Amino acid sequence: MDETDQGLLSDARDEASEPVAGGGRLKRKAYERELHKLQVQLSYLQTWVRETGARIIVLFEGRDAAGKGGTIKAITERLSPRVFRVVALPAPSDREKTQLYLQRYLAHFPAAGEVVIFDRSWYNRAGVETVMGFCSEAERQRFFTLCPSFERVITGSGIRLVKFWLEVGRHEQRRRFEARIHDPLRQWKLSPMDVESYRRWYEYSRARDAMLAATDTEDLPWHVVRSDDKRRARLNCIAHLLHLIPYEEREAEPVELPKRSKKDAYDDTLRNRRFVPELY
Repeated sequence: MDETDQGLLSDARDEASEPVAGGGRLKRKAYERELHKLQVQLSYLQTWVRETGARIIVLFEGRDAAGKGGTIKAITERLSPRVFRVVALPAPSDREKTQLYLQRYLAHFPAAGEVVIFDRSWYNRAGVETVMGFCSEAERQRFFTLCPSFERVITGSGIRLVKFWLEVGRHEQRRRFEARIHDPLRQWKLSPMDVESYRRWYEYSRARDAMLAATDTEDLPWHVVRSDDKRRARLNCIAHLLHLIPYEEREAEPVELPKRSKKDAYDDTLRNRRFVPELY
């Protein structure tokens, strides 16, 4: 890439990450305009990852209702699931509970040309497992001791690791929980564990603080995203992710559709088949 190309790429990145003026909650039109710019850059990142064989892990942690799912969707909705894979593991099975704690996460790590996004990760041990009593204090302290070394093994193998913590305030979390209670399309998002996390706000705060104290290091930092405004949080998170990865814009090869062959042509209109009633 020559100096002119590098300058154009830098301008495109600056434009995509330029802050949106004005206070208050971000309006939908402004949000969609800025999101489109960032998603274009994500498509360039995807091409770069695929062509260079890069391996990237992105962790999303945070309070319940902090907006992790919406942020992950904003990142991935225009990208290939073959390159950007989302991993959201359920509670461990009885068999998995007898494995090494980190074992079930390793199976989902990226191969060359992949980005794996963990919607919650091995940091469950520092959060929900600690607060809800699913692990002992000795197990938590052992996790804090081993986790930085484990993550240095990850990055030492050539995998890039990015850790995001989404932080929502007490009042906004309550508003989002109440919206889920009264909206049948969102009720599936409100589990008994979520309700309990609302009650134990300060216990989760202390668990968060202990986690950050033990695992927020210069070489493996946590990137904290304020998420009371979901739209701004998504834009800020994507812009920062793009800033952290030194990708290059790679133009796609031009494609020209060939002429359709008329060899063996026939009536292929599915006559007399059972079509879905066209109610709309």
